[in-house]
Amino acid sequence: MLTAVLFGLAASSALVIGALIGSRFSPSRQVTGTLLAFASGALISALAFELFEDAFELGGAVRSGLGLLAGAAAFVAADTYLDRRTTGRSGPDNREVAGGAVGWALLAAVTLDGVPENLALGVSLVENTSLTLLVAIFASNLPEALVGAVAMRRGGRSGSAVIGTWTACAVLLALMVVLGRGVADGLSEEVLALALGFAGGAVLASLADTLMPEAFEHGRPYNAFATAAGFFVSFVLAA
Repeated sequence: MLTAVLFGLAASSALVIGALIGSRFSPSRQVTGTLLAFASGALISALAFELFEDAFELGGAVRSGLGLLAGAAAFVAADTYLDRRTTGRSGPDNREVAGGAVGWALLAAVTLDGVPENLALGVSLVENTSLTLLVAIFASNLPEALVGAVAMRRGGRSGSAVIGTWTACAVLLALMVVLGRGVADGLSEEVLALALGFAGGAVLASLADTLMPEAFEHGRPYNAFATAAGFFVSFVLAA
């Protein structure tokens, strides 16, 4: 459980670091898009070679596949609902939100992405120490928090309020790692396979819906190389 606490703090610390940078500086969208591309590659590698691989080995194709599809469906449903509640947007053609609402939309997205990711990190600690997934989550949290903090500051929030908001989010997501580790400890291999598959599906859906589209839109021409670099670094850590 101490390992889960340390991993939770390490993964969520990226949100605080990103908020600290974003409350004082305003990096270009190309920089943040490139960082998101790197994070996408890292998450793809972690998902393929740790998270879903463990689910497949524990429960076979049927259980891991059902968990994967269920996790993706849950993310899509929650993301659609949250989009409409927090920003009023209802589809892919209406993605711009004025002023500081962009920061709140990103905060909501980070929380929605982060809950399954951090639960997955906690669950994965039952099988082994998932350094790869930890690095991938850290790499994805940093640019999202940075961009969100910049948007909140431009919307009129003070630097201290911005940092406090993202720190609260970081504490919540750190607790998710501990919760995932505690819940998974008593699960059978079959149920654990479903849980890992479910978490993997949610992470994969967040990649397709949030991280990679943002990286493609703002990170060109470096997004493809950064994605490959993130995949390679994550793969080496898992090897």
